[in-house]
This record gives sequence, structure tokens and C-alpha cells, in this order.
Amino acid sequence: MLFEDEKIILKMEDADVTYYPAFFSKTEADQLYLELLNTITWQLDNITLFGKTVPQPRLTALYANNNKPYGYSGIQMTPHVFIDPLLQIKNKIETKIQHSFTTCLCNLYRNGQDSNGWHADNEKELGSQPVIASVSFGSERIFHFKHKHDGRLKQKLILNHGSLLLMKGGTQDYWLHQLPKTKKQIGNRINLTYRTIY
Repeated sequence: MLFEDEKIILKMEDADVTYYPAFFSKTEADQLYLELLNTITWQLDNITLFGKTVPQPRLTALYANNNKPYGYSGIQMTPHVFIDPLLQIKNKIETKIQHSFTTCLCNLYRNGQDSNGWHADNEKELGSQPVIASVSFGSERIFHFKHKHDGRLKQKLILNHGSLLLMKGGTQDYWLHQLPKTKKQIGNRINLTYRTIY
């Protein structure tokens, strides 16, 4: 049995990554998953990669306590006002790590073919060495890291239902991460990435 305070510090050079596999109890996670699935205003955007525009392989939404937009890969998102379940999660994370967030990017992966390719959360509006708190609900997925300058340095882990992955320090400067496709028959996964937009 996993406990809320259990944490794993990943041994990653040039990074500061901590994983809380059971940040929310199963009961909490089940309830939040259903609330988020049904109350977030999910949207499907087109994304431009290598000069080609295609539907993004997941649904997304942006929420914030300000009106600052967030952009990546040719997409410019305008935030909705935070809803109660997102605030509840935000408050629990902020209390735990003593850091405040302004914004949450929400992702809904509908099946194993929905994915997110190699990238770093290093957009200029996030500032230097951003703190990114990534929460997962629903189907477990494998998450990969690789170092930008040393291909031998790799890391992967399974993101549990109700888990928190905290990335700080030089993580976004030196590492890429992805959520790859899988041929496994799996259901929805909701991922919330809390961040601060300046």
C-alpha cells in the first residue's frame, strides 16, 4: 500500500525531479477524475510540427487565476477561470511544496494512441527554471525523460492514478520528456500541469 507522503527522488543529472506515487488516495483520485472529466471545457486544437498542421493527439484546456495566455507549437490558448476541482488540487500541491501557481494546462488522453511528443516546458513566459507540478488521474501511462546533450541519460516511470510528478531546477533546461503512444487497450488519462506564467 502506498501512502500520501511517500516520495521518490529520481536520480537524474542536471535535474530536480520528485515523484509522489499516491499524492491523492484512490477515493480522492476517483472523485476528482470524474469531476474533471465532466466539468473541464475540453477542446481539440490543431498543432503545427515541422511545417505540417494536424489535429493535436489529445484534448486540452487552460485555466488560470489571471488572463495571461499560453502558447506552444503554434497554439495560443486563452485561460478559463479556475474551477473548484482544479483549485482544490492546486491548493493541496501548493501547501505541500510551498510554491504558488497561476495556471493549469489540462490534457485528456482518450486512449493509447493519444500522446505528447518529446518537449521541454521551457516557454519564455514560464521564466527561468520553472516549477512544473504534473498530476495524473485515470489510466496509468509510461512517462519518458531523456537528456538533451547526453543520449545515454534516460529515465522512465509509470504515472499512477492520483500521482504527482514535480519538476524543478534545471530539469526543463537539460531534459526532454514525452508521453508515448501505446498499443495497450486503455481508457482516459487526465493530466494537469500546474505552472506559473509571468
